[in-house]
Amino acid sequence: SSYSFPWLVLAIAMVRFYMEKGTHKGLYKSIQKTLKFFQTFALLEIVHCLIGIVPTSVIVAGVQVSSRIFMVWLITHSIKPIQNEESVVLFLVAWTVTEITRYSFYTFSLLDHLPYFIKWARYNFFIILYPVGVVGELLTIYAALPYVKKTGMFSIRLPNKYNVSFDYYYFLLITMASYIPLFPQLYFHMLRQRRKVLHGEVIVEKDD
Repeated sequence: SSYSFPWLVLAIAMVRFYMEKGTHKGLYKSIQKTLKFFQTFALLEIVHCLIGIVPTSVIVAGVQVSSRIFMVWLITHSIKPIQNEESVVLFLVAWTVTEITRYSFYTFSLLDHLPYFIKWARYNFFIILYPVGVVGELLTIYAALPYVKKTGMFSIRLPNKYNVSFDYYYFLLITMASYIPLFPQLYFHMLRQRRKVLHGEVIVEKDD
């Protein structure tokens, strides 16, 4: 799939960086252009769901893509001091392995030739990768809080002529809290899919 390829590029770049430097410090900086491009490009996936190219619900895709674009642009890109946090590596690795698995699954399914390992990986890897990604994202937002509070970035203070105020610090706290209801919903949705696909396949014989 055309989508698997970018994530493979990213995976190779990350492994090479780590093997050459022996540290995660500077990793984000070295792959940030590629990551921003691919992850912003993923907005197309919402369109693909709408027109039925990718078999995911539009809401699930919308939540996932927008939360990732938020993480990439409004957190990691905007707040330079947190780019070397271990938590950034956590969500990058989780996203990358998840996407390579997911799009390999879609590609082989479209070709009507799905190796069992790919199918198994698609419905098992997420059990660990999904929570790892979420922990990485939450810890990264948490690390960003002191900088946001200190600089007042992206905030609109009163008084102003529009009489509107917005505090990015509190917005981030609300965002972190929103993971509490959203994460279990998406996770249990995936677990239900897993049970259906791996354990409860109903094979319907088609009449010729």
